[in-house]
Amino acid sequence: MDRRKRFEALFATINQYNTGDKGITRIAYSNEEQTCTHAFMRMCKAENLEIRMDSCGNVIARRQGKIEGLPPVAMGSHLDTVYQGGKYDGVLGVTAALEVIKRLNEKKIETNHPIEVISFACEESSRFGVSTVGSKAMTGLFDKEKYRHLKDKDGITLEDALSYCALDINGIDQASRVNEEFKAFFELHIEQGPVLVNNHKKIGIVTGIAAPLRLIVRITGKASHSGTTPMNMRKDALLGAAEIALELEKVAKAEEDFGTVATLGVMEVFNGAMNVVPGDVELKIDMRSTSLQSRQRVQDHLVQTIASIKENRKLEIESIEISSEDPVLLTPEINNALEMVCKDKNIPYQLMQSGAGHDAMNMTRLCPVGLLFVPSVDGISHHPNEYTAIEDILIGIDVLEEAVLRFAVVE
Repeated sequence: MDRRKRFEALFATINQYNTGDKGITRIAYSNEEQTCTHAFMRMCKAENLEIRMDSCGNVIARRQGKIEGLPPVAMGSHLDTVYQGGKYDGVLGVTAALEVIKRLNEKKIETNHPIEVISFACEESSRFGVSTVGSKAMTGLFDKEKYRHLKDKDGITLEDALSYCALDINGIDQASRVNEEFKAFFELHIEQGPVLVNNHKKIGIVTGIAAPLRLIVRITGKASHSGTTPMNMRKDALLGAAEIALELEKVAKAEEDFGTVATLGVMEVFNGAMNVVPGDVELKIDMRSTSLQSRQRVQDHLVQTIASIKENRKLEIESIEISSEDPVLLTPEINNALEMVCKDKNIPYQLMQSGAGHDAMNMTRLCPVGLLFVPSVDGISHHPNEYTAIEDILIGIDVLEEAVLRFAVVE
């Protein structure tokens, strides 16, 4: 089987683990995600890798090196998806890493350093509102008391979801590898944006990753009859939420020069009905930027907006921060090496920033990190129409393979 067909078969096998009939839904710590994870472990075992799952559900598959005691060169991404997502986000990085291993085995290449393939657990925030859970645990950033009571849309807590997978949140610190040494970490990912396609480039070398700040905003007004409550006597929680949404858009647009964005991605009206003035609304807000100062200005404006709405509409509004991360600059040494690989292979590339968070940003706490992007058609991501051409994927794997070899062969 040629490399293209082999990878297509591997990719299709992983994406058969899915629930629903629209896009791919493989939510973190769900039956589908766990079944997929164990299938991936069997695939790694077939390549003679040493496999283990840590206390957070991360899978670590190791190909031993020739020289004992050298730190590993790692690569990977995640297998979980958003609800009704696409086939490529995360999955590409995990399957590409395994394909690199297959190529090395096929060519009987031995490396001085061990090589690890890592499949991180719960990278997506769609279930619990917190992202990159697995890499947070691996890098000592997981806050048990802050995260254990987070709930999904069905009321299941993160603590319970872990227990259903035979994982104990109280033992999650054991997943930390902060006392271990790594040579480097690489992640191959779809761009999730239109830049590479529009600029006719095949590879994006990421120099920095924007920092997300996530909030839950709970608005309490007074539910009342839509026909008998005069307009000037209403405490409409939904209209308060609408004002917040519009102000959030306004202030984020004012920060466009800094690449700052803000999204109100969830608005839930409790006990809503056509003939009831909404009394309780919950919002989930995501703000991110590579500039902490710019993001802070958006947050400050949001605080002022909430104070004004509370006073003018006589509402109770509570804002809860569920995660706040700093922008991450990736390693110049790694990026220089990735540039050399692209130049040596005559692959059109560009340096760029990432507006989306990735496990790679947490791994910078452990070692030098490289993050590679391949083009996303129309910039679509987190959607069933997400698509990256197989030809572009194979180019990305070529670069990943060469980069890993350059760091794993040399002592």
